[in-house]
Amino acid sequence: MSVISIDASSSHILDNPAWAALTGPHVHFAQRIGHAARYHQDVAPFHALLDEDDPRAWADLAALVGPGGTAAVRGVTEAAVGWEVVRTGHGVQLVDTSLRAEPDPEAVRLGPGDVPEILDLVARTEPGPYLPRTVEMGTYLGIRHQGRLIALAGERLHPPGWTEISAVCTDPDHRGRGLATRLVRAVAAGIRERGERPFLHAAATNANAIRLYESIGFTLRRRTAFSLVLHTGAAALEETA
Repeated sequence: MSVISIDASSSHILDNPAWAALTGPHVHFAQRIGHAARYHQDVAPFHALLDEDDPRAWADLAALVGPGGTAAVRGVTEAAVGWEVVRTGHGVQLVDTSLRAEPDPEAVRLGPGDVPEILDLVARTEPGPYLPRTVEMGTYLGIRHQGRLIALAGERLHPPGWTEISAVCTDPDHRGRGLATRLVRAVAAGIRERGERPFLHAAATNANAIRLYESIGFTLRRRTAFSLVLHTGAAALEETA
């Protein structure tokens, strides 16, 4: 896989998309202290630092989660003082370079009333974290068969000028029919209508998904790491000692 570069201003935004979203279009979902922010805990599990190399940002994150609290952050593989890395996963970020975006006649807009069905489908297909209010982050579209939700895709992180396509999944009994591709194209059509550009993330180990996204017009932009970190409280104790 080749890695592309894009213009400097957009590159900066996509290097820290959760921070850009939480301090921009998704500010109404944000809990923030100084240089650290997170989504409301029933919306999304993501936290963000203005600069992961800045001790002040980690101190603000500590104040946000409290001793014993955990945070899901990107770009961090080594623990800061007062923190412990619980686990780390590696991912890739892909951007739309030649996607054919188009509405789908079978796609239906999903809302809060559909959340139980969405959570059931997500639990069976494991496309990534999805919480009770994730549906409020953007447009979520689904395809039904005999009234039952069988495929899903929608909008998650929303840095200025960009929107992440996420929760792409299909019921195992209905795979191989191109439903996920149709929904990605349909979600992308709505993003393009706003004058924005789609992007997405995938686990670095999910070769099948990466091949699919590249085949329909996404290009790998960068590789990154996502870590769950635990605040041990050590830094706060040292400061008061």
